[in-house]
Amino acid sequence: MDENLKLAYAEAVRGRNSGGIPIGSVLVKEGKVIGRGHNQRVQTKDPMAHAEIDCLRNAGRIGSYEDTVLYSTLMPCYLCAGAVVQFGIKKVIVGESRTFSGAKQFMVDHGVEVIDLDDPACIDLMQKFIAEEPELWNEDIGK
Repeated sequence: MDENLKLAYAEAVRGRNSGGIPIGSVLVKEGKVIGRGHNQRVQTKDPMAHAEIDCLRNAGRIGSYEDTVLYSTLMPCYLCAGAVVQFGIKKVIVGESRTFSGAKQFMVDHGVEVIDLDDPACIDLMQKFIAEEPELWNEDIGK
Protein backbone atom coordinates (compact mmCIF):
# COMPACT_ATOMS: atom_id res chain seq x y z
CA MET A 1 0.00 0.00 0.00
CA ASP A 2 1.20 3.52 -0.84
CA GLU A 3 2.67 5.28 2.24
CA ASN A 4 0.23 8.20 2.13
CA LEU A 5 -2.68 5.87 1.55
CA LYS A 6 -1.54 3.99 4.68
CA LEU A 7 -1.95 7.23 6.63
CA ALA A 8 -5.42 7.77 5.15
CA TYR A 9 -6.28 4.17 5.99
CA ALA A 10 -5.16 4.71 9.59
CA GLU A 11 -7.51 7.71 9.72
CA ALA A 12 -10.34 5.53 8.39
CA VAL A 13 -9.70 2.95 11.12
CA ARG A 14 -9.57 5.73 13.70
CA GLY A 15 -12.96 6.94 12.52
CA ARG A 16 -14.46 3.46 12.67
CA ASN A 17 -13.00 2.82 16.12
CA SER A 18 -14.70 5.97 17.38
CA GLY A 19 -18.10 4.81 16.14
CA GLY A 20 -18.07 6.44 12.72
CA ILE A 21 -17.78 5.65 9.07
CA PRO A 22 -14.37 4.26 8.00
CA ILE A 23 -13.20 6.78 5.44
CA GLY A 24 -9.89 8.59 5.85
CA SER A 25 -7.99 11.25 3.96
CA VAL A 26 -4.64 13.04 3.91
CA LEU A 27 -3.45 16.11 2.02
CA VAL A 28 0.15 16.14 0.81
CA LYS A 29 2.17 19.12 -0.41
CA GLU A 30 5.76 18.80 -1.61
CA GLY A 31 5.94 15.30 -0.17
CA LYS A 32 4.80 16.32 3.32
CA VAL A 33 1.46 15.54 4.93
CA ILE A 34 -0.12 18.88 5.81
CA GLY A 35 -3.58 17.67 6.77
CA ARG A 36 -5.35 14.51 7.77
CA GLY A 37 -8.87 13.62 8.74
CA HIS A 38 -11.62 11.06 8.81
CA ASN A 39 -15.36 10.96 8.41
CA GLN A 40 -16.89 12.33 11.61
CA ARG A 41 -20.54 12.69 10.61
CA VAL A 42 -21.69 10.36 13.38
CA GLN A 43 -19.33 11.58 16.08
CA THR A 44 -20.05 15.30 15.57
CA LYS A 45 -23.62 15.01 14.25
CA ASP A 46 -22.40 17.18 11.36
CA PRO A 47 -23.58 16.02 7.93
CA MET A 48 -20.72 17.96 6.30
CA ALA A 49 -17.96 16.23 8.30
CA HIS A 50 -16.79 13.95 5.50
CA ALA A 51 -13.21 12.68 5.60
CA GLU A 52 -11.89 14.94 2.86
CA ILE A 53 -13.61 18.00 4.34
CA ASP A 54 -12.18 17.16 7.78
CA CYS A 55 -8.74 16.77 6.21
CA LEU A 56 -8.95 20.13 4.43
CA ARG A 57 -10.16 21.83 7.63
CA ASN A 58 -7.24 20.33 9.54
CA ALA A 59 -4.77 21.49 6.89
CA GLY A 60 -5.98 25.04 7.48
CA ARG A 61 -5.39 27.96 5.18
CA ILE A 62 -2.43 27.09 3.00
CA GLY A 63 -2.81 29.60 0.20
CA SER A 64 -2.65 27.72 -3.06
CA TYR A 65 -3.66 24.05 -3.23
CA GLU A 66 -2.28 23.76 -6.76
CA ASP A 67 0.65 21.52 -5.83
CA THR A 68 -1.22 19.30 -3.40
CA VAL A 69 -2.37 15.71 -3.69
CA LEU A 70 -5.43 14.50 -1.82
CA TYR A 71 -5.50 10.87 -0.74
CA SER A 72 -8.74 9.21 0.29
CA THR A 73 -9.55 5.63 1.14
CA LEU A 74 -12.76 5.88 -0.89
CA MET A 75 -13.68 7.71 -4.10
CA PRO A 76 -14.88 11.17 -3.05
CA CYS A 77 -18.58 12.00 -3.24
CA TYR A 78 -19.86 15.10 -5.02
CA LEU A 79 -19.54 17.21 -1.86
CA CYS A 80 -15.87 16.37 -1.47
CA ALA A 81 -15.20 16.41 -5.21
CA GLY A 82 -16.66 19.90 -5.25
CA ALA A 83 -14.15 20.96 -2.61
CA VAL A 84 -11.34 19.43 -4.68
CA VAL A 85 -12.42 21.42 -7.73
CA GLN A 86 -13.13 24.59 -5.74
CA PHE A 87 -9.65 24.67 -4.21
CA GLY A 88 -7.82 23.67 -7.39
CA ILE A 89 -6.45 20.35 -6.19
CA LYS A 90 -5.20 18.71 -9.37
CA LYS A 91 -4.55 15.15 -8.21
CA VAL A 92 -6.61 12.75 -6.11
CA ILE A 93 -5.45 9.25 -5.24
CA VAL A 94 -8.09 6.90 -3.87
CA GLY A 95 -7.92 3.53 -2.22
CA GLU A 96 -10.98 2.18 -3.96
CA SER A 97 -14.21 2.87 -5.81
CA ARG A 98 -15.79 -0.60 -5.87
CA THR A 99 -18.06 0.01 -2.89
CA PHE A 100 -18.88 3.58 -3.95
CA SER A 101 -18.23 5.01 -7.40
CA GLY A 102 -18.37 8.60 -6.16
CA ALA A 103 -17.77 11.61 -8.36
CA LYS A 104 -14.73 10.55 -10.38
CA GLN A 105 -16.06 11.80 -13.71
CA PHE A 106 -16.98 15.17 -12.20
CA MET A 107 -13.40 15.64 -11.02
CA VAL A 108 -11.91 14.44 -14.32
CA ASP A 109 -14.23 16.79 -16.23
CA HIS A 110 -12.78 19.63 -14.14
CA GLY A 111 -9.14 18.81 -14.85
CA VAL A 112 -8.36 16.63 -11.84
CA GLU A 113 -6.18 13.56 -12.30
CA VAL A 114 -7.86 10.72 -10.40
CA ILE A 115 -5.93 7.54 -9.65
CA ASP A 116 -7.82 4.57 -8.22
CA LEU A 117 -5.46 2.10 -6.53
CA ASP A 118 -8.17 -0.56 -6.07
CA ASP A 119 -6.56 -1.42 -2.75
CA PRO A 120 -7.75 -4.71 -1.18
CA ALA A 121 -7.49 -3.41 2.41
CA CYS A 122 -9.62 -0.34 1.61
CA ILE A 123 -12.17 -2.50 -0.19
CA ASP A 124 -12.33 -4.96 2.71
CA LEU A 125 -12.72 -2.19 5.30
CA MET A 126 -15.69 -0.66 3.47
CA GLN A 127 -17.34 -3.97 2.60
CA LYS A 128 -17.26 -5.05 6.24
CA PHE A 129 -18.63 -1.70 7.38
CA ILE A 130 -21.45 -1.71 4.83
CA ALA A 131 -22.42 -5.26 5.85
CA GLU A 132 -22.40 -4.31 9.56
CA GLU A 133 -24.04 -0.87 9.27
CA PRO A 134 -26.14 -0.68 6.07
CA GLU A 135 -28.50 1.99 7.43
CA LEU A 136 -25.65 4.23 8.52
CA TRP A 137 -23.93 3.76 5.16
CA ASN A 138 -27.11 4.63 3.25
CA GLU A 139 -27.50 7.75 5.37
CA ASP A 140 -23.93 8.76 4.55
CA ILE A 141 -24.47 8.45 0.79
CA GLY A 142 -27.88 10.11 0.88
CA LYS A 143 -30.12 7.10 0.26
